[in-house]
Amino acid sequence: MTGKTDISKDLAFLNGKRREMTARLKDWCAINSGSANLEGLAALRGVIADAFAALGAEVEIVSSAPQSVATAKGEIVEKRVGDCLRIVKRPQAPVRVLLAGHMDTVFGEDHPFQSIRMIDDDTMNAPGGADMKGGILVMLYALMAVERSRFADRVGFEVILNADEEIGSPGSSAILHEAAKRAQFACVYEPAMPDGKLAGARKGSGNFSAIFSGRAAHAGRDHASGRNAIVAAAEFAAAIDALSGKREGLTVNVARIDGGGPNNVVPDNAVVRFNVRVEKTEDADFANGEIKRLIEAAGKREGYAAHVHGGFARPPKPMTRELEAFFNALKGCGVELGLDIGWKATGGVCDGNNIAAAGIPVIDTLGARGGDIHSSGEFVKLDSLEERAKLSALLLLRVAAGDIPNPGAKLQ
Repeated sequence: MTGKTDISKDLAFLNGKRREMTARLKDWCAINSGSANLEGLAALRGVIADAFAALGAEVEIVSSAPQSVATAKGEIVEKRVGDCLRIVKRPQAPVRVLLAGHMDTVFGEDHPFQSIRMIDDDTMNAPGGADMKGGILVMLYALMAVERSRFADRVGFEVILNADEEIGSPGSSAILHEAAKRAQFACVYEPAMPDGKLAGARKGSGNFSAIFSGRAAHAGRDHASGRNAIVAAAEFAAAIDALSGKREGLTVNVARIDGGGPNNVVPDNAVVRFNVRVEKTEDADFANGEIKRLIEAAGKREGYAAHVHGGFARPPKPMTRELEAFFNALKGCGVELGLDIGWKATGGVCDGNNIAAAGIPVIDTLGARGGDIHSSGEFVKLDSLEERAKLSALLLLRVAAGDIPNPGAKLQ
């Protein structure tokens, strides 16, 4: 790149690291870290903390808030989630970046997908291999390269690794938001797509539990006295499902109805669990208004009560002018490495949504290339470990060298 600082020597540390990175990734994937497995998450956190200690940074555990959930009976209870790992170095440096990732996976201790196998020489099938233990590894090695470079003193970083991302980050979203306010821009290490494409704009997402109470009665002797909560829940489910398409990009997924009991008892409780996705903040307001209207109507019926628990925890992440410039800067780094970096909008959500809401540009699929995530077919492309570590390191070093304008400096 004409006129750009020669960074090749600063990236040399990462050459030939694939074997080493693969071995470390296998060790990490062998530790079950399902979102509810607090013991496994603590074990993985310790292993990852030891690895990041090589950066010479301050490493600490940050307690996550409990998660508020609705039980199958409609009771609201608090549930512990795993704690965060926070790694900080040079917080007053002129370039300040937040790097984020999650240690938890969707595969609990009782899930059948627990083993690691090689599909071919470059493809590993492993729980969390792509989503996102491979991403954490990419982050680590990128920072190791930065720390060995001439420009290390210009880069201050804060790493937040949470343990509840797969359940919506209920206990860590505030921690991420505060960290984002201390940074100028952010990098999140969710997996890139198998072909290397990244997620650009993201929809917003809300998870809700609609709780219905009716009146129990004998289904034969006193059916008319009963108030069937399952029927009320089903009517609500149909009505809420009909909101899909009412605004462009708005979708509702009714995922589950809990409740009921023996066939000879009119059920007096039911819980409808559903997810709403929107492209714009005003569409979330519309959805919230419709949910409130439908719940209030259900609760006004004689003998019934209804209320909603939950809400929009992931705001939409639009492709702003600042974010597009950040993506184009990354694309330029990709050209240097012989990579064609593209991106597209997605309905998926992640912590990048919450970080962007703090007002800084964030690219949130900088991790390893992989696919079939959230299934027993999850795979990670091993050649991408070194590849993506170089991409992140080059991006950070180009900003530090002044070759790329600081993506968020004008916003602060």
